[in-house]
Amino acid sequence: MVLLDYIINLSIFSLLVSTPLVIGSFLYHKPIKNFRYWVGVYGGIVSVVLIKLSFQQQGYSYDIRYAPVILAFVYFGPLPGIITGIFALVTRLLESGQWTTAIVGWIAIMLIFTIIHFLTKRHSHVKKSVIFFAAYVAIYIIIVPILFHAFRDKPLFHLQYLMFVMLGVIIGVLLIESYEKLLRLNRGLSDMYKLVEASESKYRLIAENTSDLILLMDKEHAISYLSPSHDHVLGFPCSELEKHRCFKLLHPDDKLMFLDAIKRMFEYNESQSMEIRIAHKDGHWIEFESKCMPVKGEGDTVENIVILSRDISERKKSEEILLQSEKLSIVGELAAGVAHEIRNPLTTIKGFVQLYKAENSSIVYNDLLLSELERIESITSELLSLGKPQAVQLDQVNVRELLENTVELLSPQANMNNIQFDLKITGEPFIMKGEKNQLKQVFLNVLKNAIEAMPVGGDIHIKMRRDEANDCIISVQDHGLGIPEELLPRLGEPFYSLKEKGTGLGVMICHKILKQHNGSITYKSKLNKGTKVVIKLPLTS
Repeated sequence: MVLLDYIINLSIFSLLVSTPLVIGSFLYHKPIKNFRYWVGVYGGIVSVVLIKLSFQQQGYSYDIRYAPVILAFVYFGPLPGIITGIFALVTRLLESGQWTTAIVGWIAIMLIFTIIHFLTKRHSHVKKSVIFFAAYVAIYIIIVPILFHAFRDKPLFHLQYLMFVMLGVIIGVLLIESYEKLLRLNRGLSDMYKLVEASESKYRLIAENTSDLILLMDKEHAISYLSPSHDHVLGFPCSELEKHRCFKLLHPDDKLMFLDAIKRMFEYNESQSMEIRIAHKDGHWIEFESKCMPVKGEGDTVENIVILSRDISERKKSEEILLQSEKLSIVGELAAGVAHEIRNPLTTIKGFVQLYKAENSSIVYNDLLLSELERIESITSELLSLGKPQAVQLDQVNVRELLENTVELLSPQANMNNIQFDLKITGEPFIMKGEKNQLKQVFLNVLKNAIEAMPVGGDIHIKMRRDEANDCIISVQDHGLGIPEELLPRLGEPFYSLKEKGTGLGVMICHKILKQHNGSITYKSKLNKGTKVVIKLPLTS
């Protein structure tokens, strides 16, 4: 019967201890005000319930009411422990006799427990539980069997009662420690989840707002992730790109190299860097510098490859411009030196030929020799103008007036070749800061090239207008022989010309002059359909 009472008491005690712990695990609220007081009150209620379940033995009431008192002292300090003890004492006095034993024992326990609390502040809760229970055992033995002679001849009874209380303390400690450990683990996991979410959010923010292309590819060359930048850079929606394998949009000349590199990465776990061309939705090719990094999965084998690609089209253009500038610098220095060395003996030769012609006018080769010498002199003049620095003095220039004068100047030559100029000008005025003679040289070169490109005659359409950016746009359209499209990028290179006796220096000088004036020149051409030259010059406000 006593064993059954023990089991009932311990079961109820376990339920009462675990109930607030379980409820607290589902509630996420701010700390309760005066929490320690409420802990003491709840501990007192638990003590009251345990006293109600106590069993009598020869006029004494036995229960485990001091188990919640010990737990209150160990985990929450003297104040909750004393509040719990007051509830326990009052209920004990109301339920049974032996007030003297109960009061003396209560006072001794409260005093000793308070002292022990301050002496064991740095100990763990488990160690403190052992110390508090040992103190309780010492107080119980001194007061009950020794001081008040209760059941002095029945040590087994006292032992089983103390074991009864000890089991209550052990169960309470196990329940609270388990809850705290789970709570710490849960908080650690929550903090980890927050860190992971913050990290994921940060990397997603970077991935979704970078201009670089980020792609994740598996062993079957299928795309499992695409950064949104693909839509902006390539023009294809990401949903459409995910349906393709990653090499579908590659330039045919780059496809084999790319697939070989991917194969090596899966086999040997090697990072690769390469330059590839990918098709834009509009049909043109974009050059990318791609860094491919293998990612290992289970079994220490490469499962995926991350490909980071950066558009290097502008960088390529800059490199070409730099290379062109270096060429121009070298050619300029060489041209100035060569022209200077040629010009002096050329003048002497020309002078003697002219004297010889005056004395022997009947020789037919004199005119031919003079013509060729004048051509050489013209080339050396172009070389000198290209090689030596030009002092540019910027003045107000009326571009319309300058173009009209140039057209008027070349009209006789055009008429001799059965060519008509069709000049159309829209808008006013066309004023800019520039060097008049240099700009005139540009117009002369462009119009002369148009005339020479039309051996059978025709019309040359010249249009001048102002665009929205306050630039003067001049277009010259001929209907001559045209230029192969693949050769257009080479126009402006030194000594590159499509004319039989051309040097390419005229177009080169035009590029140089327009660059000095912050302008530009572009070409569009088709074979046997003509060439269109577009000149852009910045106007003043």
